[in-house]
Amino acid sequence: MAKNRILVPIDFSDQSFIALEQSYNLSRLTNAELFLLHVIDEAFHMPFIGAKEDKSMEKKVQKAMERLADETSSKAGIEVQVMVSKGKIYEEIQKAAKKLKCSFIIMGTAGSTGLKRFIGSNALRVIRESPCPVITIKGKKHRSGCKDIVLPLDLQKETKEKVSKAIELSKLFGSTIHLITILPNDDEFIVNKLTRQLQQVREFLEEHKVPCDSELIEGDDIAEEVVKYSKKVKADLIMVMTQQEMDWTDMFISPAAQTIINSSDIPVLSIRPMERKDTTASVYQY
Repeated sequence: MAKNRILVPIDFSDQSFIALEQSYNLSRLTNAELFLLHVIDEAFHMPFIGAKEDKSMEKKVQKAMERLADETSSKAGIEVQVMVSKGKIYEEIQKAAKKLKCSFIIMGTAGSTGLKRFIGSNALRVIRESPCPVITIKGKKHRSGCKDIVLPLDLQKETKEKVSKAIELSKLFGSTIHLITILPNDDEFIVNKLTRQLQQVREFLEEHKVPCDSELIEGDDIAEEVVKYSKKVKADLIMVMTQQEMDWTDMFISPAAQTIINSSDIPVLSIRPMERKDTTASVYQY
């Protein structure tokens, strides 16, 4: 088995096939084995279907997945494996990603008002609790490769993890990183801190020989401004960080990140921050 593994959930919708096509380049560049997962959703299980019919359906799904794997391997020139499981969609995706120690999950989504399979609680719980970065793909048309990456910055300590992943992807694809910071108010202290961070991150990228530019934008709606800017630079990927909270819920995704994930036709890479003991670490320590 390849050292790197990428998981692509397949529900036989057009959007899941688009996500599959978008996985080819990343699989080749990272020397990753591709795993296609279909989950027979227990929420749609019909109790009046007998065990024989149920088993027959599973066999048909298995054969369809194997055909898809053969077609994908032949078309993309990569090694492809299939998995079929039964249960809750988000739980089975997480289980598979953990078992395989995947480097990425790439999944199609219809956004906030379309298919129910990979949106709402399913998509958000996969993103929120995934053991690896998740790329969600909502749009119908995408360029091959990843020429331009948009990297929004804020004051979260986990920003450095996002920067490190952006550098990794830039090196793989030869991408330009577009740094953007949204200024939601005119508080001089916040503005100065965000401005300094933007400059520091840009200098850090330049030290690593990564092509980049940066822009400060005033706006009240962070998500709207990020998506608008990403369209302007014709980005291939937007990177967001899910954020950690230790009260009544283990993890949450900020409203801005949720809106970007649900509204952007540009693929979104969501990174879950690593657990850290030292909560006083500076955002400027890379």
